[in-house]
Amino acid sequence: MSAQRKDAVDAIIDQWAAVRPDLDTKAMEVFGRIYRLSRAMGDRVEKVYAPYGISRGEFDVLATLRRAGEPYTLSPRQLSSTLMLTTGGMTGRLDKLERAALLRRSPDPHDRRGLQVTLTEKGLTVIDAAVEAGLTAQTEALATLTPAQSTQLADLLRELLEGTQNSPE
Repeated sequence: MSAQRKDAVDAIIDQWAAVRPDLDTKAMEVFGRIYRLSRAMGDRVEKVYAPYGISRGEFDVLATLRRAGEPYTLSPRQLSSTLMLTTGGMTGRLDKLERAALLRRSPDPHDRRGLQVTLTEKGLTVIDAAVEAGLTAQTEALATLTPAQSTQLADLLRELLEGTQNSPE
């Protein structure tokens, strides 16, 4: 362990070392912290998005439409595949966002059976404000690291993510 303060993951690792000193717990140290960090930041941004009347899942839908560029329109299938959601899960989110007037569904002019999902002006305003608020919260959390450490961490996490996506299951 480094010379830094101990955290909750270190306590877990110490417990395992006491009862199973034969285990190599390095992976548990990394992924335990990633999991805890993800939960903590997820909770933090959930609170940041609440004043805009949206959850993290709804933020993801609006952000995906926003990132698509003008006219901020995608099919439900495109949204589902980007967000890795079932069509049923997507329908529930779209229903709620449509009731809040943040997006609208309309017939696809190129496919009689298809729909298009488009951000409304209100949706565009909400997502632009929410993304800024979320980034502020994330930037504040990164303030404990130097810019060089933040860049290094992003690079290492990219490599780790790539490695986990390419490994056999």
